[in-house]
Amino acid sequence: MAKIIPFKAVRPTRDKVSLLAARSYDSYTAQQVESRLRDNPFSFLHIVNPGYKYQKEISGVERYGLVKNRYLEFKEEGIFIEEEKPSFYIYKIVNRDGLEFNGIVAAASVADYEADIIRKHEDTLEYREVVFKEYLKTVGFNSEAVLLTYPDNHELQSIIDTIMQDRAEYEFTTTYRDTHYLWNVDDEQTLEQIQNIYSKMPALYIADGHHRSASSYLLAKDLKEENPNHTGEEAYNFFMSFLIPESDLKIYEFNRLVKDLNGLTKEEFLIKLDENFRIENRGNEYYKPSKLHHFSMYLDGEFYSLYLRKTKYKIDNALDALDAQILYTTVLKPLLGIQDMRNDQRIAYAHGKKDLAYVKTAVDSGNFKVGFGLVAVTTEEMKQIADEGLKMPPKTTYIEPKLRSGVTVYEF
Repeated sequence: MAKIIPFKAVRPTRDKVSLLAARSYDSYTAQQVESRLRDNPFSFLHIVNPGYKYQKEISGVERYGLVKNRYLEFKEEGIFIEEEKPSFYIYKIVNRDGLEFNGIVAAASVADYEADIIRKHEDTLEYREVVFKEYLKTVGFNSEAVLLTYPDNHELQSIIDTIMQDRAEYEFTTTYRDTHYLWNVDDEQTLEQIQNIYSKMPALYIADGHHRSASSYLLAKDLKEENPNHTGEEAYNFFMSFLIPESDLKIYEFNRLVKDLNGLTKEEFLIKLDENFRIENRGNEYYKPSKLHHFSMYLDGEFYSLYLRKTKYKIDNALDALDAQILYTTVLKPLLGIQDMRNDQRIAYAHGKKDLAYVKTAVDSGNFKVGFGLVAVTTEEMKQIADEGLKMPPKTTYIEPKLRSGVTVYEF
């Protein structure tokens, strides 16, 4: 039922891939961007930040055209090459913590996205969808794969394991000490085997990349209307994805930091919390919750454990049972006045790779008044919410792996 197809990737030459591959632009500090642009002429950041060539910050529609120009220049200079035959790409990452992720880079169907065969668990912002759609339409390529996941499949894993016994086309280690491997697969029999396995899967799930997939869907609608000879097989009817088995997903929590107590004193706030939570003062002990519906709180130099009073809280669906939603409906909204989790400037988020010491430091610095620690969402929780057509609150999951931009590029 799921349609996954091979494609002719544009990708860097073997000798340039380690220099070209880049993290998501937003993950760098301004100083890091500057150093990479200054010292590495092959970095993909030169494409997505084309104004550096003129020592000028360029944004908006003007930037899109320059991004396309830089990309074409990389192709003209032979930094990028185009695959001769449609291929799947086996991709493996071993991160510095020793975690291993492996899966397949392929093109997924926007028709499957529309039909909810590709299922979502996050809300998207319409303006971001439209902006990125216009960006894609101008530049004509996508360099960041959407992360899709599927139930573990022994037949598919056996194919992947067999391919990975051969020498990888790419093997490079980043300055983050993550090692990346890529094998290109263009054997027709193997391609057909892989496609047949995916075609039997009733659903795929977006783990990361909701805005990218939504923008690709909008782009396909636009280009379909503009193409009188539309067949449904054009490249714009698909978007680049990295498909990995559920067991390879690593999901971290997002902890919450709030700048004030919404006019409440510490004592008043604790009394109001007591209505829905059993509270225990842990003092200086770092308390990290380990069970669903348990939370940690850091307030005024002390840690607290908060256990949900289940007799006071009604659960009707998968979203109601989600810890991020529980915290929002019982604390953040009614007590602290946080209505809009995306745009309220009084709340900030710290993913679980930054431990509770980060939360403590942020509160102790005076920048925030209170911090909350949560348990990471499970894959089953994520899938159940998607299956029920519900949406998680923003910043609920921080998911690995994170692919590097520019290793494979999908052209429309």
